Amino acid sequence: MDVVDEYLHGVPAAPLQPYIPWYSGYQQRGLAPGEHRGLPSPWVTLIFTLDEPMVAAALPEGAPGGSYDTYLGGLHRTPALLVHNGAQSGVQIALSPLGCRRLLGLPGGELAGQNLSAEDVLGRRARWVRERLWAATSWAGRFAVLDHFLLDRLAERRADPANEVGRAWSLILASQGAIGVRDLANEVGWSARNLAYRFTTEIGLSPKAAGRVVRFDAARRLLMNRAEAPGLARLAADCGYADQAHLSREFSEMAGLSPRRWLAAEVLATGNLPISSNQA
Repeated sequence: MDVVDEYLHGVPAAPLQPYIPWYSGYQQRGLAPGEHRGLPSPWVTLIFTLDEPMVAAALPEGAPGGSYDTYLGGLHRTPALLVHNGAQSGVQIALSPLGCRRLLGLPGGELAGQNLSAEDVLGRRARWVRERLWAATSWAGRFAVLDHFLLDRLAERRADPANEVGRAWSLILASQGAIGVRDLANEVGWSARNLAYRFTTEIGLSPKAAGRVVRFDAARRLLMNRAEAPGLARLAADCGYADQAHLSREFSEMAGLSPRRWLAAEVLATGNLPISSNQA
């Protein structure tokens, strides 16, 4: 059997870009069976498989594993363990939690800790999307299917979250999780208590927990770019951790492995450094 190993990003249509930074297409055939850790990230995950279902041996927040033709999961703080038998293919949408109301019809907070079939939220439309993705003959065609579907969803709804929540989320992302909750509340003009309630309702994590996830996501991306000489003490300092031990504790909680063991596992699973670990 010929080996196929494709992974590429697509850029959504311009009106979708405030909510979706990228689409990812992947197709693998003829590989050895393997596993991959889906790590916490700032993005809600929406996956439409093309052939084989997505199989999880374990899901975030202690949820049991399962098999999914489509998958929708909110922000999380612990990893998923995905397994495959040497073949997998699909498309993934990286969705800002701020876009959940417009594109999914519910706030991102309702997806927190959830691992759903997309049909649980989108109904028969999820099946319609998957059928048309399967019928498309190119990645560009598949990304166009997603644009068509999501632009229709965008036009149907005008309910964006409060500007203050969007401002707080933007500040957390811009600071890579370094901004404190009190400073965040001062910036948006709310009390810390009101901010925590409104933010958690919309995003699915508290401002403090969201900051941890954003900082971790920045750290693991830098770690991948420093594969030859990671320099964990410097990495910890660059990402705002108190020290290397602090960085290692965060990796143990959010990846289930130390930084070096996680990186080695990713290289073994993919044959090279992954472009993105946002899957699931």
